[in-house]
Amino acid sequence: MTAPALVLLVFAGVLGLIIGSFLNVVVYRVPAGIPLTRPSQCPVCDAPVRPWQNVPLVSWLALRGKCASCGVRISARYPLVELATGVAFVGVTWWLVESFGSAALAQGSVPPEFWPVLVAYLYLASISIALTMIDLDTRRLPNVIVLPSYIVLAALFALACLLGVPWEALLRAAIGGLALFAFYFLLRVVKPGGMGGGDVKLAGVLGAALGWIGWGALVVGAFAAFLIGGVVGLALMATRKATRKSAIPFGPYMVAGAWVGVLSGEAIARWYVGMLVAG
Repeated sequence: MTAPALVLLVFAGVLGLIIGSFLNVVVYRVPAGIPLTRPSQCPVCDAPVRPWQNVPLVSWLALRGKCASCGVRISARYPLVELATGVAFVGVTWWLVESFGSAALAQGSVPPEFWPVLVAYLYLASISIALTMIDLDTRRLPNVIVLPSYIVLAALFALACLLGVPWEALLRAAIGGLALFAFYFLLRVVKPGGMGGGDVKLAGVLGAALGWIGWGALVVGAFAAFLIGGVVGLALMATRKATRKSAIPFGPYMVAGAWVGVLSGEAIARWYVGMLVAG
């Protein structure tokens, strides 16, 4: 680990904690229709949240998980989301540093296309966490988060191509997004109620992010969503926490599968193809 890479990882972790604090606001307010611009306040006593009470992780620990005004307990989910986002930002940054070459970073010669790609996947990590929490809470994947993601990823990927990434990556992302959107749309048509409209829209976003990396990532990411969902579904039925007719939000499994594809899909695809050839 070179010094510049370490500095970048520390910065990513701190940024992740800050973004995680914002994601807590998004997860609570977007489904409730509360403006994100409204000042933070205690939902019980309406006391305003002071800046020192809103420092990621630190404030929750200093307040011992309670409101400073009325003493009502603050859910541990808030610091956990902040921590998860910080860890996710570090993981994504590390993955991309290794992908682009840590040696180049050490020499200060990181290609300019590294930065829009980094922002794109940090953004993907952020909406992955927010949408997972919202889907688990409400069984919804809000359009206000999903639909702008098409524009954000398209703009960042196009900028990366303008800065040096081969344009075929952008074409692959477009095909991947369209293919996964069409696949989920077909599933929704064949079995109404099996997939929600939000799942279909999210599929296009995840397909684009996977396709940008490669065809192997796209195939593995798409398959992993159903594999993870199936395993969790069987576990829930085995513990009698769900039945065959239970409505289970699929967004979290789509997100989990996509990140399997992003981080290791190409390696898994090469291993599988190599195994077939050897056999």
